[in-house]
Amino acid sequence: MNVTRIVPPIAPLTETPAPAAAPATRGASFANVLQDSLKQVNTLQGEADRAIESLATGGPATLHDTMLAVEKAELSFKLMMQVRNKIVEAYQEILRMQV
Repeated sequence: MNVTRIVPPIAPLTETPAPAAAPATRGASFANVLQDSLKQVNTLQGEADRAIESLATGGPATLHDTMLAVEKAELSFKLMMQVRNKIVEAYQEILRMQV
């Protein structure tokens, strides 16, 4: 299967100076965003585990709610893994760059 990527044209270089770097207090850093995302995935995994345990022990959880919690945790984990894979690919591409 051939997949064609449409790449936008590269803008020509201009002599205008690059904008100054934004201060760190302006927004969340990339590391903080990743860390928060990992915490959210971990929280969803814990909720799914508690729902499974509640269902297995005859607690108030229903099969429907348990399946929703498990699928939500699984989907968030898969998304996190895809983001990780993209970060690793970008890092490896940077390592392959010649200076």
